Amino acid sequence: MEILVIGGTLFIGRHLVESLQAAGHQVTILHRNPATRLPEGTTGLIADRNDAESVRTAVAGREFDGVFDNVYDWERGTTGAQVEATARVFAGDRLQRYVFMSSVAAYGDGLDRVEDDPLAPADSRDIYSRNKADSERALFRLHRDEGFPAITLRPPFVYGPGNPMYREAFFWDRLRDGRPMIVPGDGSRLMHFVYVYDLVYCAVRCLSEPSAVGQAFNAGDPAPVTQQQAVEAFALAAGRTPNIVHVPREAAVAAGGSPFGPKLYFAFYYDLPPITMRTDKARQILGFVPRGFATALSRTYEWWLDHNPFPTPDYSFDDELLKLG
Repeated sequence: MEILVIGGTLFIGRHLVESLQAAGHQVTILHRNPATRLPEGTTGLIADRNDAESVRTAVAGREFDGVFDNVYDWERGTTGAQVEATARVFAGDRLQRYVFMSSVAAYGDGLDRVEDDPLAPADSRDIYSRNKADSERALFRLHRDEGFPAITLRPPFVYGPGNPMYREAFFWDRLRDGRPMIVPGDGSRLMHFVYVYDLVYCAVRCLSEPSAVGQAFNAGDPAPVTQQQAVEAFALAAGRTPNIVHVPREAAVAAGGSPFGPKLYFAFYYDLPPITMRTDKARQILGFVPRGFATALSRTYEWWLDHNPFPTPDYSFDDELLKLG
């Protein structure tokens, strides 16, 4: 198949491109930076995914069997209207699948969310949740009204080789340096994870599963873990015993800490109100069988040992917080 990946140059997108190529598909990547080195065998197109006319110009004269919309603009946001406008660029008889990378955040909040649950409202205060929910509503409206072949995937926290966010490395840096591991509160807040290769498996399966069209899929591990269990799992992957120190979440924030940095008290974006999901539908329809958290973390740790892309951390804020523990 002729496949376009919108945003195939980083983390999820790069692994997706490699898997599509391995499956024999011809892959074109639409991205913004002309200087980016693309995987061998791919074709590059330059456009701003938030600008539908820019996308239309870039793909003029080209048609695709499948499109993976894999990019969210973290600096400006990507709204539902922008996603819909981009999707309309590709509408036509040839298009068989339009797979949109959404997020568990589209639900807004809550535990054990299933695909038929309501999404975050259009007036949600969380911009990311609102934009992902609005994008899904727009795509499924196109499917309902015009037969547009939309599919959405809702992953939780994605981890694995090549992660550009300071997440796994946050813990492994501290374990390597013999540092105490700060856990906010009592460590009972739930987190849900998915290995990047498992998520990519679901994405590629959407191309060939006939019943996937018009569906949303939660794509994550079978069950969530607590923050305490997550830190212990990161330590186990590194073959270390963690020295865990509990610091009140409110105290960390009062000291200037934020889940988004620059003063991190836990890995980037990891200390959020829990949203967990059920993954029965992906298992039943897509044949989704996750590798297992411990196994996948071990493989990710091996990659980190050879490729850690982050600078040497400054532990001064950790030291400040440890006095509160």
